[in-house]
Amino acid sequence: MDTYNFGLRIGVLALQGDFDAHIKMLAKLGVEGIAVRLPAQLGKIDGIIIPGGESTTIGKLMVSYNLHDVLQKKIQEGLPVWGTCAGLILLAKETDNALAGQPLLASMDIRVCRNAFGSQRESFETDLSVPALGEAPFHAFFIRGPSVEAVGPQVSVLATLDDGTIVAVREGTLLGTAFHPEVSGDSRFHQYFLRIVQSVNW
Repeated sequence: MDTYNFGLRIGVLALQGDFDAHIKMLAKLGVEGIAVRLPAQLGKIDGIIIPGGESTTIGKLMVSYNLHDVLQKKIQEGLPVWGTCAGLILLAKETDNALAGQPLLASMDIRVCRNAFGSQRESFETDLSVPALGEAPFHAFFIRGPSVEAVGPQVSVLATLDDGTIVAVREGTLLGTAFHPEVSGDSRFHQYFLRIVQSVNW
């Protein structure tokens, strides 16, 4: 396992959802994870993870905590961001059924389908081929996960299900996964994001 002892500080949006698991995974890699709840904290990090949870709730809390506009501006300036599950929805420029009052960061040139695989009962796990992570498959957990219905010309598809459904994408310094890598015990996606962060003189 690679470690990243270069003083990186990775924020994890900690308004709702499974943020603590991301912080623990980062700690295993020798990286400080910062629970971000206030706008001032965005100026003290090298990248940020937006975790799974309930996208409408997280979006509205971002507005309530005055984080939405500041984070959106930081993304435009080049802050690396990784959205997992709900975080992927929040990064998307378009969703299939945007709810009234649902704030989106609208930063990634993708169209996302919410709850693409059904309710909590339809949650599942599967092995994914992710060439960017190496030959070994990545065991992915889908919990009321979205899917990516369309991607823009600058977006790379990193992984699909067997039927072609897109579930992992990258656009420059933005990374999105429809599943929950933080619960897999496999740190390769976290390592991949850290390499993105390291490559940017943000």
